[in-house]
Amino acid sequence: MNSIQARFHIAHDGFALDVDLQLPGRGVSALFGASGSGKTTCLRAIAGLEHAPGGYLSVNGEVWQDDSCGLFVPTHQRPLGYVFQEASLFAHLSIRRNLEYGMRRVPERERKVSLAQAVELLGIAPLLERMPDKLSGGEKQRVAIARSLATSPRILLMDEPLAALDLKRKNEILPYLERLHDELEIPLIYVSHAPDEVARLADHLVVLENGSALASGPLSETLARFDLPIRLGEDAGVVLEGQIAELDAEWHLARVAFAGGSLWVRDSGIAVGKHVRVRILARDISIALDTHPDSSILNVLPASVEQLADDTHPALSLVRLNAGSVPLIARITRRSAAKLNLCPGLKVWAQIKAVALVG
Repeated sequence: MNSIQARFHIAHDGFALDVDLQLPGRGVSALFGASGSGKTTCLRAIAGLEHAPGGYLSVNGEVWQDDSCGLFVPTHQRPLGYVFQEASLFAHLSIRRNLEYGMRRVPERERKVSLAQAVELLGIAPLLERMPDKLSGGEKQRVAIARSLATSPRILLMDEPLAALDLKRKNEILPYLERLHDELEIPLIYVSHAPDEVARLADHLVVLENGSALASGPLSETLARFDLPIRLGEDAGVVLEGQIAELDAEWHLARVAFAGGSLWVRDSGIAVGKHVRVRILARDISIALDTHPDSSILNVLPASVEQLADDTHPALSLVRLNAGSVPLIARITRRSAAKLNLCPGLKVWAQIKAVALVG
């Protein structure tokens, strides 16, 4: 199985990165954590911009660093694309020539992503003859990503590529990043401290704190762990993968089918059959021992209790549920948990509000 293996130890004054990671060789792996947690240092080590003594790095079977045998491939010889917070386009070149500059790094016989494909994926055909100073921040960043793709990289590294954009520009570019996720085989490592970006894009989540990996695993499973204080934003929750199975035009709802059943969500204009993600927050789930057909709750799924844990407030408890092999987290009061006699293995019903899609 293809994978990315990265083992680095880098010591700076007052900070040390010490990680040993195995990431999937396809899809989006997010490095998530607060400022100073080591996200960018880890990304720079993967790029070869920082040398980790004694380190090891392989990308889908191709070894780029193995200090045990003196191997260290310099950055300019690593077939990677790197997108920074700032687009850093060549101001004196048109957008087309910026893209062609990236392509010249790769011999024609080794090109796996054509210029036309990069342009189409990022939707920048109308921009090709313009100069960088005539573009918005979001347009510049789309060009920067296309330029990285034009080098036909084996891996694409993104260091908080949306951090410099306002909310409107950020929301404009996120659908293009989703296209990269859906249509390219190239693995992408995405550095972010923004919960909405991680929930929308990531397949695999690495949570960094003080230079160490607190957790590394598939997104939904990692978010559902109780042994680590992982929160994407203001609340606990999980992200489910599914597809639009049905639209209800009368009530403006869509039914999303996933491994554990299906959920009604607000219709976001996505066609039947399309892949989507649904983020379900713990505060949007209640638990019942029986079904209640007269309730306003649209979604009721059979589930079993797997684990209970204290929440941050002493009145509250977190309950991990298994709904057809899909993990869910509910936040309820400890009083309610006691009243229902919740314990591991108990069969219950998870009542879920009509949540929104995240992508």
